[in-house]
Amino acid sequence: MKIVVSSGKRKTAIARATIREGTGRVYINKTPLENYMPLMARQIIEEPLLIASDDLTSKIDIRINVRGGGTMGQAQASRIAVARGLVDYTKSADLRQHFVEYDRTLMAGDSRRKEKKKFGGPGARARKQKSYR
Repeated sequence: MKIVVSSGKRKTAIARATIREGTGRVYINKTPLENYMPLMARQIIEEPLLIASDDLTSKIDIRINVRGGGTMGQAQASRIAVARGLVDYTKSADLRQHFVEYDRTLMAGDSRRKEKKKFGGPGARARKQKSYR
C-alpha cells in the first residue's frame, strides 16, 4: 500500500495531507469535504482535485490535518498540501505542470506574512498625525 504525506503553509496555518489508496474520500480534520464549511473554503480545497483526473481522485483517500490561522488560511494551506501530495503520489511532471499553469501558488506557496506593528502608531505603517498649529 502506497502512502504519501505532504504539507502546505499559508500565513500561520499548517496543513498535513496523507494520501493513500482508497475510494475517493477526502477528510479535513475528520470532517468529510462535503460537510466542510464555509463553501468558499471547500471550493478552494477542491481545486487541485478538479484539475487532476477523475480516475486518479476516485482511487485515493485524502486525510488533511490543519492547525493555526483562520478559515481561509487553513483552506489555502490544505489546497497546497493536496496538490503537492498528488504530484508526489503520481510522480507526474505533467500533473505538476498543469498545477503551475493553473495557479503557481498550488506548488510554490505564498510567502507573504503580516508586517509587525511598530511603536508610535496604531499599526505597522500608520503613525500619529501632527498639525503644528
